Amino acid sequence: MAVLGATGYAGVELLRILIRHPRVRITTITSQQYAGKRVSDIYPSLTGQCDLILEAIRIDQIASRSDLTFAALPHETSMEAVAALMERGMRVIDLSADFRLHDPKTYLRWYGVHKAPHLLRDAVYGLTEIRRKEIGKARLVANPGCYPTGAVLGLAPLFVEKMVQGTVLIDAKSGVTGAGRSSAVDLSFSEVNENFKAYNVGVHRHIPEIEQELSQIAKRPVLVLFAPHLVPMSRGILSTMYVELKKILDGERLAKIYKDFYRGDPFIRILPAGSFPQTKEVRGSNDCAIGFRYDPRVKRLVVITAIDNLVKGAAGQAVQNMNLMYGWPETEGLRGTALIP
Repeated sequence: MAVLGATGYAGVELLRILIRHPRVRITTITSQQYAGKRVSDIYPSLTGQCDLILEAIRIDQIASRSDLTFAALPHETSMEAVAALMERGMRVIDLSADFRLHDPKTYLRWYGVHKAPHLLRDAVYGLTEIRRKEIGKARLVANPGCYPTGAVLGLAPLFVEKMVQGTVLIDAKSGVTGAGRSSAVDLSFSEVNENFKAYNVGVHRHIPEIEQELSQIAKRPVLVLFAPHLVPMSRGILSTMYVELKKILDGERLAKIYKDFYRGDPFIRILPAGSFPQTKEVRGSNDCAIGFRYDPRVKRLVVITAIDNLVKGAAGQAVQNMNLMYGWPETEGLRGTALIP
């Protein structure tokens, strides 16, 4: 296996998971900034477990050493590398946004010009619990964004049952690692510490991704109002969704709908009625915890999900998708429980 962009937060999380995976051997890791150095020099916690030398991206070398590549590169940078790898017959799991949107016009509106639009029709959106069959046959998997993972998993059962009316409101809070490892003033300690702020309200780039997937699930156009927030913690996303239902349902009926929909899914935890997830309960794990409560006074359902943005929201889901692509047990390499405290 190869990992491109191995020193970013998603990349090093991939390494942490893959080095304990019983069926995987990492052959190539890349980094533009740290090429020529050992990854364990950058992340001493990997010493003795992964001491590979970081390389520049050389497509032919990667293709000769590996049969699957994880691309943990920034959007726009990723599409060129992925296209070149696909031309050489490789399987790719892309963790950027470059292949998540099916329509190049939508990509243009939210990101810019797509340089490999011919691959968009071949890319399978890698939300494992929703696209399991397609992922197993895919050559290119577009790993979902962290916010869409928490939102779509929390809402999918309701849209399948055609229970939703009106616009869904999504209020999501993320740890700072969701912004990546690159330096920026607004992500510095003094800016983030003891602070809690909203950003990109109604214009966040994950909006078209959420709407695309919910629309496919609902088999009709779906619009959402999305308000992301940054909280002073390293990792984790708590998403609160406010939903108007077509009819009143009690907690027992709602619980049955969710449990039936996610029956057999190893990483989905449906909480008892009236209980709500916390980010600490999933930290370091590939779990998505879901809680909900219907408020008859205002006739709204509140659905709350918690995920680790670097695991279920990125690297863990990518490994889960890899397991499906190779026909391995879906939980292989991902059985770890949440870190406590």
